[in-house]
Amino acid sequence: MDTPEPVTGDYPSAPRLPLLTAEEARAAVRHLFLLEQLDLSPRGAAAGQLASELARRLPAE
Repeated sequence: MDTPEPVTGDYPSAPRLPLLTAEEARAAVRHLFLLEQLDLSPRGAAAGQLASELARRLPAE
């Protein structure tokens, strides 16, 4: 059995965006819930479902 070559790579030189703050995440959830109310298509329903899933993962204020 052959040993695989070691994995090598570089880290990207461009700066990475920071993670969302809790307040930014709550704002995104509010916008998704609003989209659910305004868009009665399946896309709006999907936005509401995503908002619900994200809201459950956020810490309480």
